[in-house]
Amino acid sequence: MFLNKEVIEMEQENKLYIGNLPYSVTDASLAETFAVVGEVIEAVVIKDRDSGRSKGFGFVTMATPELAQQAISQLHESEVDGRQIVVNVARPREE
Repeated sequence: MFLNKEVIEMEQENKLYIGNLPYSVTDASLAETFAVVGEVIEAVVIKDRDSGRSKGFGFVTMATPELAQQAISQLHESEVDGRQIVVNVARPREE
């Protein structure tokens, strides 16, 4: 399956990096946090391969680039379980 460049770039604009997450945050609770802004397509907390524990960051894909920008505006530096989270547009993974 081949995705054209525009589709990949559009999806990238919707994808957010979420940093400084408390280790207690799950995929579901991360999705809930961002659902207050709008439709969440996917929310994933990155876990250590060996231990299965959260690495303290994750990614959220919003339904539109506008919702992603709104999420950054509303949730960047907001508090989740006592920690101030970082919300930015996700950068493409480097090879």
